[in-house]
Amino acid sequence: MKLSCLPVSLYDGIFTGKSSVADWIQFGAALGLDAVDFSIKFFPKRDAETIKNIRTALEKCSIEPCMLACYCDFTHPDAAQRAQELTDLQADIGLAKELGTQFIRVTAGQDHPGIEREAGVRWVVDGFRRALDEAEKHGITLAYENHTKGAPWDYWDFSQPTEIFLEILDALADTPLGVCFDTANPLVLGEDVLALLEEVIQRIVVLHIFDLRAVEVFEPVRVGTGASPVPQIFSRMRQTGYDGWLSIEEASRSGQEGFRQSIAYVRETWEQASSA
Repeated sequence: MKLSCLPVSLYDGIFTGKSSVADWIQFGAALGLDAVDFSIKFFPKRDAETIKNIRTALEKCSIEPCMLACYCDFTHPDAAQRAQELTDLQADIGLAKELGTQFIRVTAGQDHPGIEREAGVRWVVDGFRRALDEAEKHGITLAYENHTKGAPWDYWDFSQPTEIFLEILDALADTPLGVCFDTANPLVLGEDVLALLEEVIQRIVVLHIFDLRAVEVFEPVRVGTGASPVPQIFSRMRQTGYDGWLSIEEASRSGQEGFRQSIAYVRETWEQASSA
């Protein structure tokens, strides 16, 4: 098992400068993780010194970067802004290459008022195709998440409904676009997590382990204490021989102990799934 973590619980501290990306790297290493995930918002500066300091911290802690979480918004109603979103994502791909990150988590975009489904799907597919060309040049894998709402967003994800998510994926079946499968996000709309898993299981490159208190309630809790069917998902993934990355989305805001307990739960549950 290869385990990473996206530290949503630490976002406020890192975004405001009260803590640093290096602090997160050190903490991730102390937790015994194999890798750490980053949010693109960790990097308001991308100068050579910043990149060097991050790479130095990773090497010093003997830990690697797994995934860079981006918030591309290809459904923006302004064509000029959609073009800018592509430019930004291409720059993010370059950043991922410099950091040594293997994956970039991509999103379709926000469900902006007035956007028609056909147009939105077309814009997302076009944006992803163009970004995939750049990603392939750098050996970066784009991982499309069944997403809910990005940290800097005003609206929910355009492709939050399963049928739209799958329509976009199907339109890109001829590409190397992977899936970052979130174990809880479908619950927000009361949708079937396990049914969606079956639809995309062969395209999953990162398993995002997240939990919510209850169905149709967007309240993050410590992994293993909510409504997400994590044991069943793990068992199904083990049946397919999955040996890719597991990434915990720790958003319970329960302090360092929340990270420790989530990691312990994931390790134990994965092992139990292997013997089931």
